[in-house]
Amino acid sequence: MKAEDLDKLFDSGEVDITPYLELSQSHRPDHDLKRVNVDFPIWMLREIDQTAKRLGVPRQSLIKVWLAERLTQQ
Repeated sequence: MKAEDLDKLFDSGEVDITPYLELSQSHRPDHDLKRVNVDFPIWMLREIDQTAKRLGVPRQSLIKVWLAERLTQQ
């Protein structure tokens, strides 16, 4: 399939173009992980843990979401 035809399919929004894509080698740029250490005050960890427990998510996931939300606000 020509790129032009794929563009038309995508732009129409009527067809799922996923079957036409080679996704086995795909990755998001700049989404490689790097481990970092962050020190939090105990009171802050308690608040984070309480919120994470209430939402039923791991602490790390909650922190990642909060940071991502804050970064996209800027």
